[in-house]
Amino acid sequence: MDDHAATPPDDLTPHDAAAELARLATLLDRANAAYHTDDAPLLSDAAYDEAKRRNAAIEDRFPDLKRDDSPSDQIGAAPAERFGKIVHARAMLSLGNAFDADDVAEFDARIRRYLGLGLDAAVAYTAEPKIDGLSLTLRYEGGQLVHAATRGNGRVGEDVTRNALTVDDIPRDVTGAPDILEVRGEIYMSHADFTALNERAAAEGGKVFANPRNAAAGSLRQLDPAITATRPLRFFAYAWGELSAPLSDTQSGALDRLAAMGFVVNDRTRRCADVAAMLATYDAIARDRADLGYDIDGVVYKVDRLDWQERLGFRSTTPRWAVAHKFPAQTAWTRLLGIDINVGRTGALSPIARLEPVTVGGVVVSNATLHNEDYVAGRDANGGAIRGGRDLRVGDRVEIYRAGDVIPKVRDVDPGARPDGAEPYVFPEACPECGSPATREPGESVRRCTGGLICPAQRVARLKHFVSRSALDIEGIGDKEVERFHDLGWVREPADIFTLRARHGTGLQTVAGLEGWGETSAANLFAGIEAARSQPLARVLFALGIRHLGEVAGQVLARHYRDWDAFAAAVDGAAPAADRHRAAATATLAERQAAKDEGRRARIAPVVERAWDGVEREARAAWDELVGIDGIGAVLALAICDALAAPRERAAIDAVVAQLDIAPPEAVAAESPVAGKTVVFTGTLERMTRAEAKARAESLGAKVSGSVSGKTDLLVAGPGAGSKADKAAALGVTVLDEDAWLAMIGG
Repeated sequence: MDDHAATPPDDLTPHDAAAELARLATLLDRANAAYHTDDAPLLSDAAYDEAKRRNAAIEDRFPDLKRDDSPSDQIGAAPAERFGKIVHARAMLSLGNAFDADDVAEFDARIRRYLGLGLDAAVAYTAEPKIDGLSLTLRYEGGQLVHAATRGNGRVGEDVTRNALTVDDIPRDVTGAPDILEVRGEIYMSHADFTALNERAAAEGGKVFANPRNAAAGSLRQLDPAITATRPLRFFAYAWGELSAPLSDTQSGALDRLAAMGFVVNDRTRRCADVAAMLATYDAIARDRADLGYDIDGVVYKVDRLDWQERLGFRSTTPRWAVAHKFPAQTAWTRLLGIDINVGRTGALSPIARLEPVTVGGVVVSNATLHNEDYVAGRDANGGAIRGGRDLRVGDRVEIYRAGDVIPKVRDVDPGARPDGAEPYVFPEACPECGSPATREPGESVRRCTGGLICPAQRVARLKHFVSRSALDIEGIGDKEVERFHDLGWVREPADIFTLRARHGTGLQTVAGLEGWGETSAANLFAGIEAARSQPLARVLFALGIRHLGEVAGQVLARHYRDWDAFAAAVDGAAPAADRHRAAATATLAERQAAKDEGRRARIAPVVERAWDGVEREARAAWDELVGIDGIGAVLALAICDALAAPRERAAIDAVVAQLDIAPPEAVAAESPVAGKTVVFTGTLERMTRAEAKARAESLGAKVSGSVSGKTDLLVAGPGAGSKADKAAALGVTVLDEDAWLAMIGG
């Protein structure tokens, strides 16, 4: 296994993350070419899914490291040169994946959130087997088949029209169809036909295929259509591309229409009224998988209403209205040799299983995540039992699985194979790196080191983060230089980087005298450090390594406060209220857990109010402003206040800020009537969802806030606006209804 392949994205350094992204890009590019072009897969489906998800997770953690050739933006592979090319009228996209019931429930929840639908709203889906074959699109004009093309790279496919005409399931002409009709589906080969084909090939000394998918793809992509005609190919229709007129108003109705035209649609497709029905269909298809007579690797769910599909639209490579629920990947049993604790950049203590190496899904696994101390103990974050309440102990026989996750996981333990004398694992309450207390906040599942910059694991990681490309991007100093300068005692906190040359003994000549350095490289280093003194506020905020403060949050805070002094003053002002917020949250935790009846809110409210007693009005206002910034919230606000209130942390932050020339964010363009204005949406919007409204406002240069204050310019109020409308009226804020808002921004 690669040195970093089992490291969670949150614990990768920028240098290691870039190396991992390069490795994954190469691996997935080769896998795409092998699968889509050569019809000879290099990876199992599970291994491919895992690599894709790991790549996406690293890009999410390090967005500035996303490559131009990112696998996240790729669909299929480039068409083979031996075929003519056909540009798809509508891109042939791939599907997002779900791997368990929770993922399916979240898919349904995302649909409802985007469309602004409540839990009681009826949202129907179709569920159909996901055929393991070769994607094909068929274009009909005036009822006549004019061309057939493979997916290719999603935009351009291979012209396989002559070959497609030899497939019995593909009609040459159709009746009752729109003038322009693109039917999309899957070319596949049944198990019986595949066996017969291989037996015949073996008897004749010909090529024997590895599996039905390879046989189907290789057969369709023959240069000689006569060869394709001898191969027993089949076709399921399940979608469409360009249409001159709608087929129906629902997905299920459109499939019925395609069947009436003579296309074969899968008879296991079902219309499902809710998530429970979707999962029941999945279970039924999985149970009958071996008897279907053809290969499938999951179930595809699609929103049934086509007008909702239209509203939901597409991401860059996948539709929002569909997802593939993949079947579980392979599992394997092995021995748990040890439990190591990794201390990450944020101080999180993460347990890692050291395993006797075992092959799972074609990959040798020697490490697996154990999530947190609750998981090791056999319980979830709420104290409920997992694995039947069985804990994990060194020496246990454990089941490992890989289902597209970032790294392998321990699924189960065999209590009958536990060795005599195996002791329960005691999770450390002190950091293994620095000995500082490792504490666990109420409501959290992760234990964290409190050492901050005195903890070597955090200190070096935070320094690496500080100089990384996505942070201050200091030319000439990377991970290795950070480690070396730290080991030499030259750099212990961020400000030391900018005073390195001036300090006695670490000037140009001293650095130049290090092994592997010279005067030129040392001069380049100090030039890079000087150039990095000028930084935009958003980058500085992100570079500080404050927990939860990512790049997006840094940009949001920079746009809101504009300069460092205003930001720091606001956080200092909010600090007393932050302490009371935490006290209120802690005081009400037991109340929330105990209060199960209708009087719950009445019993909690006095506790909350008592916790806020004594907080100055200015502090409360500063806190309300901070948490009211759209995208910030209490969790991040607490982390920011904690960081700036801790004496040693604040001293380090102030020291490095003093070394920097911090620039405010660029002024917002003034072309839009709402550019630069702070807008709050409240109540029920009837012509768009809240997510759509926010995205539109921000695209026009407005700042969207979650609460009304004296800085609010506009309140857009729908029915049920409530207290925000009252507060806006009291503050003299302009209040618009949805129609007036749309008129202001041009619809």
